[in-house]
Amino acid sequence: MNDYEFGNLLLQLRTKSGLTQKELADLLQISDKTISKWETGVSKPTTDTLKQLATIFNVEVSTLLDSCPKKKKNIVHKIVITGGPCAGKTTAMSWIQNAFTERGYHVIFVPECATELIKAGISGTTCKTVVEFQKALMQLQLQREAIYEQAAQGINADKVLLVCDRGIMDSKAYLSELEFSTVLNAIKKNEVELRDNYDAVFHLVTAANGAEEFYTLENNAARTETIEEAREVDRRLIESWNGHPHFRVIDNQTDFENKIKKLIKEISTFLGEPEPYEIERKFLVEYPDLTWLNKTCKKLEIIQTYLNSKDGEEVRLRQRGSNGHYIYTQTIKRFISDIKRLEIEKRLSQSEYLDLLMDADPTKRPIRKTRYCLVYKNQYFEIDLYPFWDDKAIVEIELNDENQDIELPKQLKLIKEVTNDPNYKNSSLANIK
Repeated sequence: MNDYEFGNLLLQLRTKSGLTQKELADLLQISDKTISKWETGVSKPTTDTLKQLATIFNVEVSTLLDSCPKKKKNIVHKIVITGGPCAGKTTAMSWIQNAFTERGYHVIFVPECATELIKAGISGTTCKTVVEFQKALMQLQLQREAIYEQAAQGINADKVLLVCDRGIMDSKAYLSELEFSTVLNAIKKNEVELRDNYDAVFHLVTAANGAEEFYTLENNAARTETIEEAREVDRRLIESWNGHPHFRVIDNQTDFENKIKKLIKEISTFLGEPEPYEIERKFLVEYPDLTWLNKTCKKLEIIQTYLNSKDGEEVRLRQRGSNGHYIYTQTIKRFISDIKRLEIEKRLSQSEYLDLLMDADPTKRPIRKTRYCLVYKNQYFEIDLYPFWDDKAIVEIELNDENQDIELPKQLKLIKEVTNDPNYKNSSLANIK
């Protein structure tokens, strides 16, 4: 049994009976949003409600009980809040605590390790080299996160939000490529597993970029950056996290309060509060200049395999990474509109991934593509090159609002928007003709 088996069964029974979510909700005297949460596996009905459902659909209660998800360990979402100097992280943490406690989450914070070390007299200037400091910092970060994550699994709550005040990839912003490689070798880790060990990353842009009048270092004695230095640190931090599958940049286009509200909205959307919707637009562009791509973007290799699935649903497996290091995920998509869909993602071990490959859809071939990730004007673009095209490519961007304005980088020559064109969906490109 999986967490979505009951939801799938309920969806089938409701559709077969010709009922909408609202009509079923009215029969049960509950909200149609509750029906939606049952069908997407976010929550489950009580035993008494199951009896009502059995009567409505003329099935045995045992049929519904057998498909209901059993009580399991709590769900822990691990996210990073990062950003340049004077970006508003401290205030953001307070808002996160209040906002998500109200939504039923037990919120846990992993404190910023760099500030702790610097206040203790351990820094890049007191250590023999900056490499020695960053090695100590990353080792401390790994230990802290492991302890907090283990503790989070034991919390008596259904939903736990583990918030890291900066993540381990922040260290890369203060090192050269050679120095970072030296640290990775010393701690026996690779960049893919460190970066993608978090479920989502949210970057707050420094006040030094767009809100200069509010730039100050008074609230953090460990910080000494000038405005110009702060902008450079901010840029390098964004570059360090570029390539994460759920990376969002929160800029200073609004006042500070609305900046933090936007952060809360982005986190809420990621968590599926109230629903895990993904809003995406897709563009067909001329084949980009590879020199520009390799110089500007983070390069990843992706293999995408489609599994046997039901109508209105798409289930895919993805191997994603670089340099022989990969992360494996399963994604279930249910389509709401042409650009809006319900998306549920689950991290897999390599063995789980290999087992699920046995259920691959025989009518579709695995899709191999090279993905280039780019942050441009604080928007996160993904540029996909396919081995069967040498004259065009696809650019995707995830939005927090269906009406959000988009500006493509000038290096990408637009052919047309293909958001609503089924011929350019990966599942269509995978069809064996």
